[in-house]
Amino acid sequence: MTRLMKTAVEHFPIAGSFTISRGSKTTASVVTCHVSDGGFAGIGECVPYARYGETIDSVLAEIETIRTQIEAGIDRQTLREAMKAGAARNAVDCALWDLEAKQTGNRAFTLARLSEPAALTTAYTISLGEPEAMAAQTAQYAHRALLKVKVGTTDDASRIRAVRAAAPKSAIILDANEGWTDDNLAYHFAVCAESGVSLIEQPLPAGRDGLLASVHRPVPVCADESVHKTEDLPKLAGLYDAVNIKLDKTGGLTEALRMRDAARVLNLQIMVGCMVGTSLGMAPAVLLAQGADFVDLDGPLLLARDREPGLRYEDSLVFPPLPALWG
Repeated sequence: MTRLMKTAVEHFPIAGSFTISRGSKTTASVVTCHVSDGGFAGIGECVPYARYGETIDSVLAEIETIRTQIEAGIDRQTLREAMKAGAARNAVDCALWDLEAKQTGNRAFTLARLSEPAALTTAYTISLGEPEAMAAQTAQYAHRALLKVKVGTTDDASRIRAVRAAAPKSAIILDANEGWTDDNLAYHFAVCAESGVSLIEQPLPAGRDGLLASVHRPVPVCADESVHKTEDLPKLAGLYDAVNIKLDKTGGLTEALRMRDAARVLNLQIMVGCMVGTSLGMAPAVLLAQGADFVDLDGPLLLARDREPGLRYEDSLVFPPLPALWG
């Protein structure tokens, strides 16, 4: 099968700014991969992430190294062996899913042997800031069922309490983005328990996970930066209660489905998350997130503009993608 591949870079302004413990940004830059067979074209999107040593240029270069194999008809399983986990493989993998759906006339969820997807309750992200600013932002979204709150400073107690006071009825995921330390971990855990936090995401830097074995965890703890592929899971079982599966980390839907199944065998809860990207990047993750314990697919809601057509969001719900978008 002869194919043609092309890549593109697109920039989408963020509504305001997006701030975590590692910094702020005002633009979401994404890479798309298009794979066509002359009659049909599939597309996938990824978000290069500096935390993992990725840039726009490095992702484009990585995709380019496998152009010959892609155009010669590589399948998703061979792709998984030919490219490492990460954003570049995600864009190619999702393009191949989309291409096969169009070639066969089957939806991607059918190809993945999944049930027809339903709408999901997704988190909405509150950026890191001073407690008063975070409380004010939270108050605007206190009607949402689930909030994901960015923290990760040496003293987050006032932020946690301010957000909880501003959204007394919302379930809260707290994301420290590796920002806590050995010295303040137990204190922050206690404040989270006092404030009724539902989940704490990646409190310690990746590689420091072992400390979680020796500290009381009154609130479930989820690995994010510490988990990228299925082979990472065994060493995290017992330290974490959940894992955050993101397509840009796993390198696509193919590996993400494999990781989800393996995590369940290890009795780890499933969170499906995202980088700040468009509806195209979220669409395959909606399939992955069916049946997940926590869903955080609000990337398009953080943008000043999204793709057309995009995913449908209604209150706290995100709906499955239409074929015109992906899959």
